[in-house]
Amino acid sequence: MNPEELRQLIRARLDDVLVDAEFADIPGFGRGKVRDHYDVDAERRVMVTTDRQSAFDKVLAAVPFKGQVLTGTARYWFEATKDILPNHVIDYPDPNVMVVRRLEMLPIEVVVRDYLTGSTDTSIWPMYAKGDRCPYGIALPDGMRKNQKLPATVLTPTTKAGAGAHDVPVTAAEVVAQGLLDQKRWDEVAQAALALFARGRELAAQRGLILVDTKYEFGIDRDGQLRIADEIHTPDSSRYWKADSYAAHMAAGEEPDSLDKEFLRLWIKGQCDPYKDEIPAIPPETMVEFSAKYIALYEIMSGKPFDPPPATTPVRDRVHANLRRYLGKA
Repeated sequence: MNPEELRQLIRARLDDVLVDAEFADIPGFGRGKVRDHYDVDAERRVMVTTDRQSAFDKVLAAVPFKGQVLTGTARYWFEATKDILPNHVIDYPDPNVMVVRRLEMLPIEVVVRDYLTGSTDTSIWPMYAKGDRCPYGIALPDGMRKNQKLPATVLTPTTKAGAGAHDVPVTAAEVVAQGLLDQKRWDEVAQAALALFARGRELAAQRGLILVDTKYEFGIDRDGQLRIADEIHTPDSSRYWKADSYAAHMAAGEEPDSLDKEFLRLWIKGQCDPYKDEIPAIPPETMVEFSAKYIALYEIMSGKPFDPPPATTPVRDRVHANLRRYLGKA
């Protein structure tokens, strides 16, 4: 469909969003910011990617088709990187659902970065703009500009915050010194993160995109195998810029054309201080544009047209029916 047809489709589905995937007849429920989950047994967890949208550690709204797009994008990337590192996926019983191996999750997140950018407190551009020339223990020269390519690819780990708290930046040395990981495990994680990012950067470039940075979460399975978990190279966990317009926007001092969550973060920062003020309601047309960007990224990376589910069945009812069927409750 053409861009205007897509926007019309999104407008028509603004109220058909998956905000809550808690179903009383399915035991083992748990909730994260974006994903709800069910612990099926000692080996398996069902992860339902909702349409909830978070930014600045707050859930703000629900975006049509977001859960389907994130699941489909992650599925593409899990398949495209499984030769580098195994992932946690077992099955996909619904466009919004993954069945995954239960892992012992590592207590850190790792962001791999190629550019000096970002808008959150854990991003390196806000740190650099305040005068910090050694964010995350990484020495950077004076005179750099926002969105400029870094001298080299860098790893910037953070601790994982609990509910209502913020992630805390740590250096690679602090990861080990604080006992978050031992040196051997950190080295394995760092090597895996850099290899995954290199694959992502390569495949994105082939499709006219720049993979700017991305967040990874890792876990250990029952056999001690490191696995990539949660999501990978989605527009929620990564920044993507259009390569053909990047140089022109840099020369003009403008933000790059993006296909990711940063679009919404920048809109919010244009309205308020998200760490101090109440974030205003997001206008419907902003949500439409946001959804369209996520769908565009999925189509560019997967090479497949987005397949919207029929409007005859609400998304929540469809997910519930497919979960019951998968779990043998139908």
